[in-house]
Parts: sequence; structure tokens; C-alpha cells
Amino acid sequence: MESKATESPVTEESEIQLEEITVPKRSKAKEAVVVVTKKGQTTIPVKLRRKYQIEEGTKLEVIDTGDGILLKRKRTFWDMAGAYAGQATVEEVKAELDKMRHEVDPDDEQSSL
Repeated sequence: MESKATESPVTEESEIQLEEITVPKRSKAKEAVVVVTKKGQTTIPVKLRRKYQIEEGTKLEVIDTGDGILLKRKRTFWDMAGAYAGQATVEEVKAELDKMRHEVDPDDEQSSL
């Protein structure tokens, strides 16, 4: 006896909704394998340290992505220097900073009144 394949009609109950996800493109750089010590330490390969300007004492953010661990260079005040160039003159920025300092200066007796 031959069996005939029958297609079952698609109903609302049998439909599956798929969520769209974005998968980051893999870097063209080769992946490196590193070893973790008993203390939880590892060494970042020199090419990556140079590329991302990671030197001794550089602070890194450790981010749990759910898929792994991301080490990201922590931005400092000096990284932000010049970020708003062209938005205000040096004099305007200094005046604004002086105003802000005066508002929060704990040694200023008038600010506590």
C-alpha cells in the first residue's frame, strides 16, 4: 500500500512566532586562546593590548553578555577631553565649571544656607 503525504493546514494554533535577533559579525582577526590561572587571571594577547591601548594599570569593565564575558576599556576623563569641541568656547566652559563648583562646594558656607 502506498501512503500519500498529506499536508496539514496551517492554523493560528500551529503557527510559530520567531523573534528577530541580531548576531554580531565575527571579527576578521583570529581568535586567541588564553589560560586562566588559579587566581582567575589571564593574559590579553599583546596585539589586542596594543590595538585597544591597554597598558599596565588600565581599568577594564567586565561585562556579562549572557553569551560570554566582554572586557571593555573603561573610559576615563582624559578619554573624553575634547569630546564636545566646538560646542562652547573655553571661557564659557570655565564659567560653567566655576558655577557648578560653587553649587556643590562643601567648604562654602553660603551653599549650605
